Amino acid sequence: MTPADSLQTLGRAADTPTPLLRVQGLSKRFALHPERLLPWRFDKRSRAWRRQRIHAVNGVDLEIQRGDALCVVGESGCGKSTLARLITGLLTPCSGEVHYDGQRVDHLTASQWRPYRRRLQMIFQNPFASLNPRLTVRQALEEPIRLHHGDWPRARVRDSADALMTDVGIDLGWSERFAHEFSGGQRQRIAIARALSVDPEFIVADEPVSALDVSVQAQILNLLMDAQVERRLTYLLITHDLAVVEHFATRVAVMYLGTICELADADTLFANPRHPYSRALLAASPRLQDGHAPPLRLNGETSMPIEPPSGCVFRARCPHANSRCQRERPLPQRLSEGHRIACHAVEEGRI
Repeated sequence: MTPADSLQTLGRAADTPTPLLRVQGLSKRFALHPERLLPWRFDKRSRAWRRQRIHAVNGVDLEIQRGDALCVVGESGCGKSTLARLITGLLTPCSGEVHYDGQRVDHLTASQWRPYRRRLQMIFQNPFASLNPRLTVRQALEEPIRLHHGDWPRARVRDSADALMTDVGIDLGWSERFAHEFSGGQRQRIAIARALSVDPEFIVADEPVSALDVSVQAQILNLLMDAQVERRLTYLLITHDLAVVEHFATRVAVMYLGTICELADADTLFANPRHPYSRALLAASPRLQDGHAPPLRLNGETSMPIEPPSGCVFRARCPHANSRCQRERPLPQRLSEGHRIACHAVEEGRI
């Protein structure tokens, strides 16, 4: 069985009934810095001045089963990276819960998070910023191994680092080089090797290929897919590129202004998107098979996360919005197994 064939079985059935990751009502707000323009606003109801806040993530619910490759897709500024950092414990949520393998982890301290760091790793968008410029490739790979395997002898640590470099396509002769001596694709390979160094089961990848050339993107994606098959990994991949989603995902979550608009299997979403925003994203992506499809035009511009609109966050741009969309926030509705959507127009059968 080839890696591509093996991937078809991943994410379709969980090894256990308990999801590996479960997110409930997750929200995060950031207060504007006092030196920013107009950091305060006057609240007419309370007749008082209040500090304005950026509503980055608003009540997100997600479940990720073992073996899934869930892609979160949306425009820049919709809260994708904030969601990734909330899940990995790099940010503390304002409300909501994060459960990992049945255990709540969002309230843990740094020391309590340490056992989970070995199981959950993150690949950042910019490897040049995430790699320590003072460490060689070998040092960058050996450091996490020593941290989580303090009883390993030096030879075993060194052999493990060598095996990682071989697995990701880094020449062993480059092991004493520093990050700035490599290209962007090579640095991302090093970042992937560092994430794999502690043998995790779940990887959060935040735009891992967005800064790379198209040919290099394919190499990195294939590397991630091969690692998933060989190591039985589970992925949460953040991206805005639908070509990456179609190539990589088993499931897709479409995000807009901090909320999940639609969640479905990748095949279902690309074949029959239901939410107007999902349809607009797919219409904006060039595809050979539907090159003559009429473009879906959205009204207005993206709303600011500082003051999200009442009701549906997408209503200001949606061609199907009505008075209910202005008053009520749509709740996720289950259309079929694994397919959820938050849209009044779909619920009422208007689209």
